[in-house]
This record gives sequence, structure tokens and C-alpha cells, in this order.
Amino acid sequence: MQTLSMIKTLATRSQATLVQDVAGAAALVVILMVGLHLPSFI
Repeated sequence: MQTLSMIKTLATRSQATLVQDVAGAAALVVILMVGLHLPSFI
């Protein structure tokens, strides 16, 4: 249970940058998917 409380504490402390981190991760996934599908378009 200590791990869950640690995660909750980290989430509340870094809530300001959490949205930016999620947006960055989503952007990386999009770049990866486009990069993987690009050879099929050429």
C-alpha cells in the first residue's frame, strides 16, 4: 500500500506538468505511428 500512496503523492505534487507529460507522450506515439506507416505510402 505504500506504493499507492507514493504514486498519489507524486501525482498531486506534479499535477501542473502532468498534462504536458501526457501531451508529450501522445505526440511521441503519433510520431512513431506515422514513422512506421510512412514506408507504405511511398
